[in-house]
Amino acid sequence: QIQLVESGGGSVQSGGSLRLSCTVSGSYYGTYCMGWFRQAPGKEREPVSSIEDDGRTTYADSVKGRFTISQDKDKNTVILLMNNLKPEDTAMYYCKRADLGYLSNGGCQGRYNYWGQGTQVTVSS
Repeated sequence: QIQLVESGGGSVQSGGSLRLSCTVSGSYYGTYCMGWFRQAPGKEREPVSSIEDDGRTTYADSVKGRFTISQDKDKNTVILLMNNLKPEDTAMYYCKRADLGYLSNGGCQGRYNYWGQGTQVTVSS
């Protein structure tokens, strides 16, 4: 069974930085992608950034130039480095892994989808 554990959320002032980490455990196979999604109160969950196993990445327009996604395959970890944070970045951030996955306009999607429990990011002005 795949499990995802996130860490790194917190509260920062506008312009600050945070580093989110997501570590995957469990057996898996085939192609995959991993991604970060976020959900603010009263809003739908939206894709933030995703990465395929071959390293290809996607970003939401609202975070391009500020966020960077990367992966450490040896540690089964995906990192989201968030710089120049803005109050509108405030949300619960969720890590997702999709086996037999691919990148789309909706971020990381696939045949088998797994989610982390979420980590809160709060940016104050």
